[in-house]
Amino acid sequence: MSKIHKAYFCQGCGYESAKWLGRCPSCGEWNTFVEELVTKESDGSGSLSFLPQGNAKPLPVDSISIAPEPRMGLGSGEVDRILGGGLVPGSMVLIGGEPGIGKSTLALQLALKNPLMKTLYVSGEESAQQIKLRADRLGGSGKACYILSETVLENILAHAQELKPNLIVIDSIQTLASKRIESSAGSISQIRDCAALLLKYAKETGTPVFVIGHITKDGVIAGPKVLEHIVDVVMQFEGDNQHIYRILRSTKNRFGSTSELGIFEMTGAGLREVSNPSEMLITHHQEPLSGIAIASSVDGVRPFLIEIQALVSTAVYGTPQRSTTGFDIRRLNMLLAVLEKRAGFRLASKDVFLNIAGGLRVSDPAIDLAVAVATLSSNFDLPIPAGCCFAAEVGLSGEVRPVARVDQRISEAEKLGFKKIFVSKYNQKGAKKSEGIEVVFAGKIEEMLQKLFKQ
Repeated sequence: MSKIHKAYFCQGCGYESAKWLGRCPSCGEWNTFVEELVTKESDGSGSLSFLPQGNAKPLPVDSISIAPEPRMGLGSGEVDRILGGGLVPGSMVLIGGEPGIGKSTLALQLALKNPLMKTLYVSGEESAQQIKLRADRLGGSGKACYILSETVLENILAHAQELKPNLIVIDSIQTLASKRIESSAGSISQIRDCAALLLKYAKETGTPVFVIGHITKDGVIAGPKVLEHIVDVVMQFEGDNQHIYRILRSTKNRFGSTSELGIFEMTGAGLREVSNPSEMLITHHQEPLSGIAIASSVDGVRPFLIEIQALVSTAVYGTPQRSTTGFDIRRLNMLLAVLEKRAGFRLASKDVFLNIAGGLRVSDPAIDLAVAVATLSSNFDLPIPAGCCFAAEVGLSGEVRPVARVDQRISEAEKLGFKKIFVSKYNQKGAKKSEGIEVVFAGKIEEMLQKLFKQ
């Protein structure tokens, strides 16, 4: 017989308390405790199992045999690479992102582009007719994609046991509710229990589960932190609704590297893979323009070139403005201070606006030199010579610091036809020698500027 009791749960981290607390002792947030009804099965009859009972036995490591299981390709080169070569049978993948970023589109697109993979697409947010309209827009074969509009977890698992799909997609975990808990869908208790049951089903039946999760206003996946702990892969969808590019990166992967990322372009027919992002992120101008510099960046293990746009003008009001899009404004202020203190450029009374083309957010310190050069180019209205790109970090003393994987950055610039790349002189050992591109070394920011504008 089940026992019902009340408990208070932190909506930020899932911490459970017997009484209401003003401040969560786990995450430190204030006023996040909400009272929920919790049902516990006293006789153990409520625990679901999808395998015959009594099969679990402790075994020594040497006696455990491993059956080779090939990974399941999802038909998307970007997603397969992020997963480490494909989807592992019995794994659980969690994907989060801003509303409207394309999470449901990506999940449905993967299901429609695999006609040989029987997929159960469960939606608690949309009706079957709404999903059908999106499927018609995305295209692909829908013969092997089964749509289920349901929010009760026990009913979903019953349909899954009857259908026996090769892949289950849950859209989203915050809309599911279990009959075993007397709280509303989306609560900490419901998310934790539903995720645990889905994981148990995935492990016992070998069926991979693809779960979509909402995020909070702070940009983290909503629900208890245990949700990210129990899943095998956590992927984050990043981007801006005002731009067409989306970045899918892995923050946790038990079966592969977390250094991979994929870039997609949002179109009217769904998400299109961008195999060569450098060509998409660089604008080809008819004539040289001031304030534009190309940086060779690396995100994870993938190098690509990005366009840095800067605008420097005289401050109309008393206090100069500093504005950035896709770049840390505090780092911009640091670079401006270095240019004024170490290189002698007077920028304290100027408005400075910086933009990363394509709507991307870049945190690679190797774009520091490109930001500094683009700012000075706009300040003096002097275009940067064509065919030049940059890959170096700028220190507080004005030195040009080395960056990692400089050989990959040089190769990417050479592949796109650039004739000259400026790097730190401390990267001479790691820099590859090539006849197709000239590598210019410098140790100070003023030395770098002299070599750049000497012609």
